[in-house]
Amino acid sequence: MIRKYQPADADTLVSVWQAASRIAHPFLEAGFMAQEAENMRRLYLPNAETWVTEENRVAVGFISLIGNSIGGLFLDPSHHGRGMGKAMVDYAVHLKGALDVEVFKRNDIGRRFYARCGFVEFERYLHKPTGEVTLKLQLPDH
Repeated sequence: MIRKYQPADADTLVSVWQAASRIAHPFLEAGFMAQEAENMRRLYLPNAETWVTEENRVAVGFISLIGNSIGGLFLDPSHHGRGMGKAMVDYAVHLKGALDVEVFKRNDIGRRFYARCGFVEFERYLHKPTGEVTLKLQLPDH
């Protein structure tokens, strides 16, 4: 089930983000990740259009949208490979149409996921806070 984010979800979703980020972003420094966890709680989750995916009434993932951009999509690693991430992308497409997303070049998990969903690269840039090459991907409107 996918539902609208509620402030009471923050702790659970930050934990989901941390677990997913540990495997997707092992190349990022601990200090940066700690600051991003705080930003997730105070800025990103409450200010984006965030949708939560649940299993048995427990939040296991989320997608945050800023206009037609996916600001973040994270799923508890124990739920990877079960179609939940794709369901969140499909839900976002239903809401917004064409989408774009940014993903670190070294995030192999994220790059493979978005490629399976039909996203294609259209730009690259250097993410200054981390020094990491970042890919901009887009999913054309179907």
